Amino acid sequence: MRLPVSGSSATLLSSEETAMSVRPPADPQDVFVPIYQEQASVSKRRIVTGKVKVSRRTHQSEQLLTEPLVRQKVKIDRIPIGKFVEAVPKIREEGDAIIIPIVKEIAVVEHCLVLMEEVWVRRVRSKENHRERVMLRSQEAIVSRDPLEPPVASEAPEGIVNANRVT
Repeated sequence: MRLPVSGSSATLLSSEETAMSVRPPADPQDVFVPIYQEQASVSKRRIVTGKVKVSRRTHQSEQLLTEPLVRQKVKIDRIPIGKFVEAVPKIREEGDAIIIPIVKEIAVVEHCLVLMEEVWVRRVRSKENHRERVMLRSQEAIVSRDPLEPPVASEAPEGIVNANRVT
């Protein structure tokens, strides 16, 4: 549809020809004037659709644990020797025994050393299985959902709203 405007002509386009934009005129003397324009408006709102509940449950179970334990004892043997020595013997090891010499000095016309005894210290190992009942705990998570009823159509949120404005 074309309307004459004081010597020049203006073109009025229907909504089918232009809805959102102004097109440049084909003829430099043509002027396009849009009458109205449609715009869309979108709004959002939060809707609770359900709830989630998380809880913990603790379980106990009794288990029998078996673990080998190593015990170490010391056995002392005193071995009498009774012989003369010229110097104090050193502490020594033989196998799994530590030998500690015990010396006594006696007064004679001359000084002599008499090895009175040796103390043998041995390590004696024994193994035994130790059993004990213990309580062990474990936990699990339980998740449950409580859905809400969907909103009725009349209560539904506004989605897209068409608003016609004249420009």
